Amino acid sequence: MKHAICAIAAALAWTHAGAALAGDLYVIAHPGLKIDAADVRDIYLGDKLIAGGVKLAPLDNSAAQKEFLARVVNFDAGKYGTIWAKKGFRDGLNPPPIKGGDAAVIAEVKSHPGAIGYVTSKPDSSVTVIQKY
Repeated sequence: MKHAICAIAAALAWTHAGAALAGDLYVIAHPGLKIDAADVRDIYLGDKLIAGGVKLAPLDNSAAQKEFLARVVNFDAGKYGTIWAKKGFRDGLNPPPIKGGDAAVIAEVKSHPGAIGYVTSKPDSSVTVIQKY
């Protein structure tokens, strides 16, 4: 009985830990950039390149890419890579550069007028939150 209770407790703790990993995602943009949440998927698939006369520069976040692709783009990393390989060959487009984490994404978004990215923690007011997922 004691082992069964320990096993159940361990299973519940593991399940809760997995849920904690799937936390919030914040899509952010440079403060001067006007983007609708409905455009985010198209931006990350290279289908929307300009907003308000500004060339868009999406950034991937290595720490959250898998979760972002699943929740927002609705593709896994393999399919995402395939789409970008085709875009590169057909249209001469490059995939979004991959940054090392939230801090790198926020720094790039703040410094580049067309930048859009995603982070796992709520950013400060130096960037615009487009959508929380």
